[in-house]
Amino acid sequence: MTCVRLGRVATAIGPFLTLRGPFAKIISAVLVIVLIVSLTFLASRVFTADPINLFVGNSASTETREKARQELGLADPLPVQYLHFLNGLAHGDLGRSYLTGRPVSADLMSRLPATIELGVYALILGFATGVVAGVIAAVNRGRPIDSVIRTLTIGGLSLPQFWIGLMLLWVVFVKMQLLPGPSGRLPIGVTPPETVTGLYVVDALLHGQYDLAAKAARQLVLPVITLSVGVFAPIARLVRSAMVESLESDYIRTATAMGVPTTKIWFAYALKPGLLSVLTIAAGLIGWVLAGSVLVESIFGWPGIGQFALTAIKSSDYPVIQGFVLYVSVVYVVIWAVLEFVYSRVDPRVRAS
Repeated sequence: MTCVRLGRVATAIGPFLTLRGPFAKIISAVLVIVLIVSLTFLASRVFTADPINLFVGNSASTETREKARQELGLADPLPVQYLHFLNGLAHGDLGRSYLTGRPVSADLMSRLPATIELGVYALILGFATGVVAGVIAAVNRGRPIDSVIRTLTIGGLSLPQFWIGLMLLWVVFVKMQLLPGPSGRLPIGVTPPETVTGLYVVDALLHGQYDLAAKAARQLVLPVITLSVGVFAPIARLVRSAMVESLESDYIRTATAMGVPTTKIWFAYALKPGLLSVLTIAAGLIGWVLAGSVLVESIFGWPGIGQFALTAIKSSDYPVIQGFVLYVSVVYVVIWAVLEFVYSRVDPRVRAS
């Protein structure tokens, strides 16, 4: 009897296992997101503190606590809570935050521009400096500049991001007093520009508020540098490795003998073969940055999604934790889908498979 049931299950899911093309990828992506969010739902309720204390305090009576639990839907059995969660998720409802009382989706969207502004600038700085440093280290292999760059990349890979941020604050803000401290996106008391994109520097420039744009840019310097180190180090190391191998190739020797300009040989010929491997690690770095570097945002008082999620974890704010994990899952799934699409266009081997 059991074998018959297993056979029926296999027959039912068989067509899905043999699917190919975009439809199968979409189904796989949805299943991955649901699995991750479901595991987070279970972990948040098993391993975190009771959120009822947020509403009634630790000294509340049993009756008061039970009433609050009923109102929040936490008195239901765990499977029932899970079904309610999935039903809300299917209708685009992530629930309401226990801390703010607002819809989780609204809270996340209000903090998303801060994370994007910090992340985009960090990605630009990290990728640009990483590629240039990797090329310089490769063409000067074995020389002092190569040793310096390799030391910097090893430090960037091994040192925790929060330690780098704290050291920058201590040196640049506390000792040298050159840049503002961890006061958020603008100095205390300064009114933000009228929202167009949600990026303060861009919005201030669009409204001609150049002094406000300069203040917002100064607030960005230290957190952007801190976050960009995590991008710079792996990119520089990978570019150097790819360039060293390319510079020893016959076609590079031929181009050099033909008198092709050195800069063109470096960036057009030697760098290009290693860009596919750079794309792979870049996808993970983009997801890491746009998902919100929790500790970096916390250190600099940056009101982004990462800091919001950290506050939710400390307070056992289940809906926010689940919403944050859903956001991170979607970001990574979309980025890897885009990466696969790019691979299929630039690499004939992937396109053929």
